[in-house]
Amino acid sequence: MIRNAKRRAALIAVAGAAILGLGLSGCATGGGNDSGDSEGRTLRVWAGSQTPIEANFNPFSPSVLHAALGPIYEPLFFYNKTADDAPEPMLGESFEYNEDGTVITVTLKDGVKWNDGEDFTAEDAAFTFNYEPNHRDGLISAEATDDTTVVLTYETPQFTNEFQILGTTWMLPEHIWSEVDDYTTFTDEEPVGTGPYVVDKVTDASYTVVANDEFRDEGVPAIKKVQYIGIDANQSAQDLLTAGELDWTGMFVPNPDSVTSNGVISMLNTPQDPTVLYTCSNAELGCTGPQTDVAVRQALNVAIDRGTIKEKAFVGLTGDISPTFALLPRDQKWVADPTAEVSPQSPDAAAAGEILEAAGYTKGGDGFYGKDGAPIELSLISVDGWTDYNDAAKLISEQAAEAGIKVNASTVQWQEFSDARQTGQYQLIMGGVIGTSVADPFQIYKDWFAGESTSEVGQEVPAGRWNFSRYDNAIVNEAVAAAAATDDEAVKQEAYATLQTEIVRDLPYIPLVINATQTFFNTKDFTGWPTEDDLYAFPPAWGSVAAGYVLQHLEPVK
Repeated sequence: MIRNAKRRAALIAVAGAAILGLGLSGCATGGGNDSGDSEGRTLRVWAGSQTPIEANFNPFSPSVLHAALGPIYEPLFFYNKTADDAPEPMLGESFEYNEDGTVITVTLKDGVKWNDGEDFTAEDAAFTFNYEPNHRDGLISAEATDDTTVVLTYETPQFTNEFQILGTTWMLPEHIWSEVDDYTTFTDEEPVGTGPYVVDKVTDASYTVVANDEFRDEGVPAIKKVQYIGIDANQSAQDLLTAGELDWTGMFVPNPDSVTSNGVISMLNTPQDPTVLYTCSNAELGCTGPQTDVAVRQALNVAIDRGTIKEKAFVGLTGDISPTFALLPRDQKWVADPTAEVSPQSPDAAAAGEILEAAGYTKGGDGFYGKDGAPIELSLISVDGWTDYNDAAKLISEQAAEAGIKVNASTVQWQEFSDARQTGQYQLIMGGVIGTSVADPFQIYKDWFAGESTSEVGQEVPAGRWNFSRYDNAIVNEAVAAAAATDDEAVKQEAYATLQTEIVRDLPYIPLVINATQTFFNTKDFTGWPTEDDLYAFPPAWGSVAAGYVLQHLEPVK
């Protein structure tokens, strides 16, 4: 599972025995139900929430509850990140660019309603794009030309920004959000969206959503009630899955057969998202520590034994990662330099030493490198309870020591992790990068590497952006802008070649693996899940837009 504000959350200690008594709806082993028949069955989900759960359905909040994104709020179109497919209409019916890519005309579906019964119109869409956190990328105006048409006008071409604009901008009801004084503090406890569900109840231990009677598709959702529960750690969730008391989750289980052997739960593994070491890399923006020296990052990169990490921490379920951050083999055409196709799988302590010595470091009598009397000593944190990441961090500490680099691995609670990466007050973090939802690494380049997507240490990164490393490279920024401004594949490849040279050398995020993305779901009581043969959506319960899309496809087994 990728770890970010919309993914696996803090794992505050709650005894496993207590978890089993959280008041799960229909908690009879092997698929109990509320009303005595399968059609009344509540779907029980762990999407990563910690306890105590706090009601927050604001899509702009770092601590937004998972059901807000997809099940309640929706974008205009759905993009399936598992395939190179055309987007599926959600609230939008179709869209068209003008010749130079600066104007997007979107035709909306007619007859869509908000869950409070008000009509969803182009005025709402225009309001959404003009709303402060969405007013970006050189947007000049968003105008409703009639009830079902919104015209978006930009200063520069937006061909490559299509997914972000049309696939990740959550539509907001103007009659609600125009009254919000401060979107950064608004908790939105009674969210008004267009998705298939509405909020029913929130407690410290769980929250439930129920079918939206105003939803645009008749008979959808077929699952009338979904309960999202808070769980302390993977093992507790694994116990619930094995007992048949949890129906859907995305998490790392090193022995999946122990869960699936009950005949209730099935598993699907879809490696998609990079797992990396975040480094606070930019001293000019306030980062401190040895990792701000590119030579230290380069040495650590070659000291890591990715093969061992894959087998011991991730039990062989992960994929090989590219330092270009193209997802292989899907994005193969975007890799400019074949020698940078895949990060080294075996460690090279000698090469690490050569890099450090060339940068003026010397090895001390204790076997560790330093400079000017100060040793290289790095702090690496991961979230307590994320067992795969915790194990990987320990291995990295051991491997770095073999190359003369001292790395101290420790675990922290989710909130400390979240605060550290948001404000840049850390040295190294075991974390995840959100993989792209289209067969193109552009969104990673823009959101994780571009200077516009970060801020000075002590300030949070901009809403909807993820440049936690504080990386700001003028050459990369120019390449991102060039790629955003074209629909010419050759021009984009040239821009990516320039960009990849910079990030492969600078390593603001040190690539580790393409993380295993295991999804466990109850196929005994529910049907319609994504499968290997029909991977119509990214399957984990924390999958943002995709989670709402999956819920629309599910039906109880009769």
